[in-house]
Amino acid sequence: MRVEYINPFVEAAFNVLREVLNVEIKRGELYLKSVSQPVLGVTSIVGLAGDVEGRVLFDMAESTALAIASQMNGEKLASFDDLAKATITELANMITAQAITKLHDLGFQFDLTPPAIFTGDNMQVTDTEIEALIVPIEMKFGKIEINVAIREKN
Repeated sequence: MRVEYINPFVEAAFNVLREVLNVEIKRGELYLKSVSQPVLGVTSIVGLAGDVEGRVLFDMAESTALAIASQMNGEKLASFDDLAKATITELANMITAQAITKLHDLGFQFDLTPPAIFTGDNMQVTDTEIEALIVPIEMKFGKIEINVAIREKN
């Protein structure tokens, strides 16, 4: 996996999270995950197709997603309801749009699927033949893992 694909997502996540949440952001140690991987509880997934194929996950615990959604809406949300889900989807949209703009500026051409939200315990994402690079982001609301599995089309 080329670093050119990953850096725009990491930079966009830092920029968007700092701007919309107004908090200190810290990157954890990067690591690789195998093809079958448990997720943390709330995951927004964006598919990629074109010059590359794969997907990007924005993965977090439900408590983190609820805290982020509350901050973005300017009110304490009591549960991870439709408003909270829409807010996390919009956050993924904002990050992805900024990353894709950077990638297009570098000459890469591809399309995206709209973000989809998955919630629940004991979920796993299984990718065939694509190892994922995980970029943990820590902040006062909790941890978000940016999970990038992208490869060039043959």
